[in-house]
Amino acid sequence: MNFWITWSREKRHLFVAFIFLILYLSPLFILGENAHIRVHDNLDSNIAWYKTLKNSGQLFGDINSVIPQVINGLPRNAYGTEFSGIEWLHNIFPSMLAYAISQAITRVFAFLGMYILLRRHFITSKDGYLIRVWVSLAFALTPFWPSGMLSTLGMPLALWAFLNIREGKHSWKEWLTLFLLPFYSSFVLGFFFFLVAMGLLWLRDLLFKRKCNWVFLGSIVFMTAIYLLIEYRLVYSLVIHEEPTSRDEFVSSTLGFWHTVRLVFKNYLLGHTHVMTLHTFVIVPLSFIALWTLKGKERGSLQKRYLYLFILNFVLSVWYAFWFFKGWGPIKERFHFLNTFNFARFHFLRPLIIYVMFAVGCYLLWGLGKNWRKFVKLCLIAQIIILFAANDEIVYRMEGKPSFKQFYATEQFKEIAKYIGKPKSSYRVASIGIHPAIAQYNGFYTLDTYNNFYPLKYKHQFRKIIAKELEKNLKLKTYFDHWGNRCYIFVDELGKKYDYKKDSHVKIRHLELNTEVFKQMGGRYIFSAVPILNAKENGLSLKKVFDNKDSAWRIYLYEVK
Repeated sequence: MNFWITWSREKRHLFVAFIFLILYLSPLFILGENAHIRVHDNLDSNIAWYKTLKNSGQLFGDINSVIPQVINGLPRNAYGTEFSGIEWLHNIFPSMLAYAISQAITRVFAFLGMYILLRRHFITSKDGYLIRVWVSLAFALTPFWPSGMLSTLGMPLALWAFLNIREGKHSWKEWLTLFLLPFYSSFVLGFFFFLVAMGLLWLRDLLFKRKCNWVFLGSIVFMTAIYLLIEYRLVYSLVIHEEPTSRDEFVSSTLGFWHTVRLVFKNYLLGHTHVMTLHTFVIVPLSFIALWTLKGKERGSLQKRYLYLFILNFVLSVWYAFWFFKGWGPIKERFHFLNTFNFARFHFLRPLIIYVMFAVGCYLLWGLGKNWRKFVKLCLIAQIIILFAANDEIVYRMEGKPSFKQFYATEQFKEIAKYIGKPKSSYRVASIGIHPAIAQYNGFYTLDTYNNFYPLKYKHQFRKIIAKELEKNLKLKTYFDHWGNRCYIFVDELGKKYDYKKDSHVKIRHLELNTEVFKQMGGRYIFSAVPILNAKENGLSLKKVFDNKDSAWRIYLYEVK
């Protein structure tokens, strides 16, 4: 233990913080497929996408290739670039192991990025080490959207590089950072908005400081160019728009004024599912206390930075909410790309801003005296406890969500495939009451899907199957017609719930599907998580009920007559 004696206090805290990070990640590696992880925009989509793409052999498919397993030919471009690090992980390792490794990579670099950013540009004094270390750990433990990788959690690392370059104090490390980050993050789900912010910072320097920093501008252009090269499939889809896609029917401005105002404060206080920060109970109160202490005092550079961060944090919530204000409608109809591209996602900058603000606010209070230091320590401890309590294994187990193994139920679906006894490519299936991603993960060819975009003509064709069900339920009709990423067999009696587990006692009594269209599209079987009491009226015949101890579902296999 000589190293512990010789290490500085800051190094000791860094060591302990890494132990905490390992403990946080440990359930993923210890439990494996028995682990509980996020379902929304994860198990129900992305993980199945990686598996489907891997099985298709189309990782490097040409620009016009399709994935025949999904909707009779999903464009390969819908699954994103082959130069994404998470795609490679899922091509090399089994899905759950790839997921665990990705979580580890993301959280480690989130911690390191926030730490070096704070140490170099915000909390630079020696006595601020405790704040630097534990705010960095807190940031790294936030429940980010898994397939986003470093799209938001990599922003502190990128900001460190850009600020160094802006100051003219940079080396190969900063440029290597800007080169590598695009391979493990998303342009449209994070860094587009970050790079716009960097461009505005350069413009501010030009207008107010009369300083044309060409190297700084060049670094922004450099990283943008790397992203555009990596995301060439996305660029192709946007520039060469050969046929309409499901995104062409997006309607994003639907909220009235007071609903929009309510959304401002909901986002400000609670955050967003894709960029969860869990800042409500500790960081928000502390931020107002730190703001109050600035009242009537002369403001130095750090105090001004804190004020800018505080204001920007609120402005981003305003921007997010008002993007959905129906007053935008006429403008979005005139400029179509405003509907197809979600500019509300500037709020994806908030995790970076909130936790830097948290660090600066803690340090401002730290300097007020002994009692304030105790208060700051309590706040740091409380925030770490909140984040640990929000570990996926705790949250989703308590909510009764299925584990990875229970969700995809591979043994159960092997039994179904064996019972059908035909090559999976020779027939098409659809699901009711469970996500089609489950069938896709298990190799079945599905007419239903959840994807960011797919051909609009397919959406219209599929809609004929569920047209009568949509007419019964305005909420489902609006959801499918004005968004449509979930191309599901929607049922009025089930609503927007997609995961009816085997302990559910729900039954469908009044189903109205157009099974003739289903058959014309190649559909042969329906996997339903609940019994359909009027199956015969819909031309459906119950073949067998499948159950399995390792599955969350009871599957009723129906065949179209």
